[in-house]
Amino acid sequence: MFKRIFVSLIIILLIIPALAEDTTSVDKEAYQFKEIIEIPHTPVRDQEHSGTCWSFATISLLETEALRKTDIDSIDLSEMYIARYAYEDKAEIYVKRHGQATFGQGGQAHDVIDQMKEEGLVPECVYPGYKVDGEINHREIADVLQGFLDGLLDGRRITERWKSAYQSILDVYLGEEVKSFEYKGKKYQPKEFMNDYLQLNPENYIEIISIPDRKAYEQMRLPVPDNWNYNNQYYNVPMKDMEKIVDHALENGYTVCWDADVSDEYFGYQDTCVAFVPLNEPKKDDTDLDLPVEEKKINPEMRQEAFNTFTTTDDHLMHLVGMAEDQRGNKFYKIKNSWGTETKYGGYYYISLPYFNLRTINLMVNKKALPKDIKKKMEIKTGWF
Repeated sequence: MFKRIFVSLIIILLIIPALAEDTTSVDKEAYQFKEIIEIPHTPVRDQEHSGTCWSFATISLLETEALRKTDIDSIDLSEMYIARYAYEDKAEIYVKRHGQATFGQGGQAHDVIDQMKEEGLVPECVYPGYKVDGEINHREIADVLQGFLDGLLDGRRITERWKSAYQSILDVYLGEEVKSFEYKGKKYQPKEFMNDYLQLNPENYIEIISIPDRKAYEQMRLPVPDNWNYNNQYYNVPMKDMEKIVDHALENGYTVCWDADVSDEYFGYQDTCVAFVPLNEPKKDDTDLDLPVEEKKINPEMRQEAFNTFTTTDDHLMHLVGMAEDQRGNKFYKIKNSWGTETKYGGYYYISLPYFNLRTINLMVNKKALPKDIKKKMEIKTGWF
């Protein structure tokens, strides 16, 4: 009898570790994502050596809008066409404010909308912009433009001729302005192309922010350096409404521009391409960032503190094109980035809901993508689509 009990105990002791090992192995599986929603969109592109993510992300959204609205199969719009005119407007503001303004490569989604209102849009093949050794590289042009403007403002009176000289620099580095062009056998002006071929209306896009200590559903200015023209047309919403807006947009066939902090150590780059907010905040060297972890539950107070203390900063603008869930059933948003395709998911990233709630700076959406109750609170009316 004792011998049988002893043998049974030995068997149990051998089985328990094996079961525990099996359970642990499941926990140690790398992230696996199941696509829930993915809106048809254009391929991933690379901003290369330029700080023009704002143009790449917003142009990507507009390309996706054109696919949704028209019968065209695909479209590749020029990011540099928009960047050229933004450089002109930045210079105007920088000079008028005697150098006391942001000047550089960065920007916001509304910069694309502002430029397309005035200048229209053109295909990439019409205005690719000049490249350096086959790549987009704005390091030199940014330094030359900055030096030109600072020299202009160096304690002397100026003439209106500076604008022509400045535009000549843009001609040399990016290419001359486009007044008309031929595309697929038809001649267009940039605004005609935007209106007739793409069927896009710049009045249909708005930006969303969530700053908890400011009044909800009213417009305000986003206080970050890349908001260089001090645009104050952002609608402030409660944190929970950001998720509601994105989900409603995706469920109804719309995508979203996503401006966020990517300097967080748990924003995985080429190695993992997953972003999350770990509950216990292990040091990066102590954890495999490709493994699912329990995450913090983010509240508005945590979001506000991160913004106030510069833990969340305005780093990078991307294109949110879908929704997925991991093997534990947790929701993630699928992001189309502009850093090329040499990454784990071919240029796409998966962003957990806690990361989205904590690190989002702002969103841009089509007005029609808003839930009705939120649109009513904002008192927004929509134009033609």
